[in-house]
Amino acid sequence: MHNDPIINNVFKMRVKQGFLCWATFFGVCFTAMADQPESFNVLAFYTAANDKAHISFVQEANRWFAEMGETYGFCYDATDRWDHLNQAYLSQYQVVVFLDTRPEDPEQRMAFEHYMKNGGGWLGFHFSGFALTPSAFPNNWNWYHDIFLGCGEYDGNTWKPTAATLKVEDYDHPVTQQLPEKIKSAPNEWYRWEKDLRKNADIDILLSIDPLSFPLGTGPKPHEIWHDGYYPVVWTNKKFRMVYFNMGHNDIDYENGTDKTLSATFGSTDQNKLVMNALLWLGKMEGR
Repeated sequence: MHNDPIINNVFKMRVKQGFLCWATFFGVCFTAMADQPESFNVLAFYTAANDKAHISFVQEANRWFAEMGETYGFCYDATDRWDHLNQAYLSQYQVVVFLDTRPEDPEQRMAFEHYMKNGGGWLGFHFSGFALTPSAFPNNWNWYHDIFLGCGEYDGNTWKPTAATLKVEDYDHPVTQQLPEKIKSAPNEWYRWEKDLRKNADIDILLSIDPLSFPLGTGPKPHEIWHDGYYPVVWTNKKFRMVYFNMGHNDIDYENGTDKTLSATFGSTDQNKLVMNALLWLGKMEGR
């Protein structure tokens, strides 16, 4: 783990919604509340351990979402305290984010399932969808992987992290509004899954990898270079307020031993627009 206070300490960042003020001769500020976007609260969970690419993403994401909170008027908290995943604590938030992992404690899992079944919003990235038996993250949470996400187990990935051309699949969804038909992603390690999401009536695939991206990956292992196939990378389950993003793995200089971050997940303008569309949709949906 990097010796970074954002990662090693409990990262609590409150980004308060600002007020539009006009300074007068007497130094008095008048608040233009009517011009402000409706505020909402976001709580991001992370683990940020072991995988340097995921640690790099968590650090970048916490900085970026805090900046976006100032711009768009939402409050952003982030913590590695997974024990905060309980009904009382979650009741303060309209959106929960899993930046890099999932809860392992049964009570925390039950609290998250209750939160989602009662109208909570969720944004998940990359490894938060991972499950593989046998591994340190086995497929032992049926509701989450098979029903909520719908994808089942992890079934492989590209390597090294590379950018891809992504195709918008659902132009009518709020998350894809004001995006071109195809966008260029930031570099990423792309996952494929056990289940075909196209066969799940509850899943709305929002973006997939465009065939123009093939071959995708540089290897050196041949199976880590994709030459064809269908790969959804952003989707929502229509029974819940949720969006999953396969993005969230920065390129790291492992080859030369420097462990330097070589890419930025939030380095693509269109992809950033996509993420913010999703977060604002989840945070401001009617009936929240």
